Amino acid sequence: MTEHFHHVVRGAGPGLLLAHGGGGSVEGNFGAILDDLARTRTVVGPDYPGSGATPRSATPLDLDELADELVAIAAGAGLERFAILGYSLGTAVAVRATTRHPDRVTGLVLTSGFARLDNRIRLAVDVWAALLHDDPKLLAKFLTLVASGRDHLEALTPEQLETAVDQLAAFVPDGSPEHVALVAKVDTRAELAGIAVPALVVATTLDGLASPELSRELADGIPGAELVEIEAGHNIGAEARDEWLAAIEKFLGRLS
Repeated sequence: MTEHFHHVVRGAGPGLLLAHGGGGSVEGNFGAILDDLARTRTVVGPDYPGSGATPRSATPLDLDELADELVAIAAGAGLERFAILGYSLGTAVAVRATTRHPDRVTGLVLTSGFARLDNRIRLAVDVWAALLHDDPKLLAKFLTLVASGRDHLEALTPEQLETAVDQLAAFVPDGSPEHVALVAKVDTRAELAGIAVPALVVATTLDGLASPELSRELADGIPGAELVEIEAGHNIGAEARDEWLAAIEKFLGRLS
């Protein structure tokens, strides 16, 4: 199945594997920082089934299989060992990849993540799944509402807001139903205590989708994990790009 995952390979240096969010893509979730990350390391970014140029899966996604595929893609790109930068659902993929392939992973950066669903995400997933089939533009409005920090949202003019919603509605990947179904099944809590590599957890404090409390739980569960809190909504790449990149670069610099 690996050959069917579209992926980018950029830069040279220590390895970094990207794990994007549900309903996202490498470009959509990491595009704002991809060039910067690739200046000093080899970045491998696979798109999940139904995202980017990767064909949609005909079967439900499985967290073990997705984690294994991403690790295989990194190895196929020549990376013997690598850190993983996970965002949203990608934090669960990153945790699972680490516990299944501990000899490969050198460190973790987990942004806007969760090891379990709380009631906020559970409700959001239900609405998300329903609107995927019924009203893509209303879905885009819903995701803009819950994923945006208040200051960022209120800084938009009505015209800018309408444009942002239209752009998001046009972006929704074909594989979103499978992604959302996988989000609904995430529970990596039992694995956290066994992670033995350095970890940075980035909490987005204005996040209405994956609350900062869930990031704090991730940090508390991983031995020795560092927690950084950034004032942003779930869409940290648009709202706090520089702060996010600085935290990632500082952590990866210590790994190197």
